[in-house]
Amino acid sequence: MKGILREELIGLETEVIEAKNKALVGIKGRIVDETKFTFSIETVKGIKKVLKSQATFKLPYKGEKLAVEGKLLIGRPYERLKK
Repeated sequence: MKGILREELIGLETEVIEAKNKALVGIKGRIVDETKFTFSIETVKGIKKVLKSQATFKLPYKGEKLAVEGKLLIGRPYERLKK
């Protein structure tokens, strides 16, 4: 699991599988941008911004799909890569 925390996430396909805001559950698409606290996910209906701390994401890693709590992904992308 620690390995995915160091990966570049922009460009990966993702899905919101759990969220405090139930309207976010089921959002699927490609991560096109990342900030310290959010992902911008390109969906068929446009780009959606999702707070990392409010959701659990399904992300591909080494041929598997992992459920990753967004709280673990908080941080600027370049800072997270250094952890």
